[in-house]
Amino acid sequence: MSATEGHTVITREEITGVEFDWFATDERGQVAQFLAAGDPQVPAAALASEELLEALHVWIDTRPETEEANAPAGGFDEHLTPPQRRGAYVYDHVPGEAGVYRLVAAPRTPLQLTELPERLRAYLETVRLPVTFGAARLRAREDGGAEVLRAAP
Repeated sequence: MSATEGHTVITREEITGVEFDWFATDERGQVAQFLAAGDPQVPAAALASEELLEALHVWIDTRPETEEANAPAGGFDEHLTPPQRRGAYVYDHVPGEAGVYRLVAAPRTPLQLTELPERLRAYLETVRLPVTFGAARLRAREDGGAEVLRAAP
């Protein structure tokens, strides 16, 4: 039985044009929150369970803050740091570029997949991107693939 069997699948139509956040892990087991901002190009595995995605949001949002804000660009990005202060990398969608995200906040001590409760860990293990978080820009694909991109000039 899969971690998401019997759960509500989120459709791309539901997330197109609206705020939608999803989570993934990288090759090192680090956790990141992605702010899709209406872009439907999200890995299918991230959409597999509305219930587990919500539970993961709650689990991260209620963890104690363990570090100060770290938004490399400062300014507007500083309001996006709450997940980072709890250990998650934070990536925000780049408008007009399907599946492309820019790093807006980087934890000094990254949250690891192994720290999550078992049922959330099982869900998030299915959303593992083949990159290492911390890159300034990356592209995530619907099939679960990803690539680091050169920083914009």
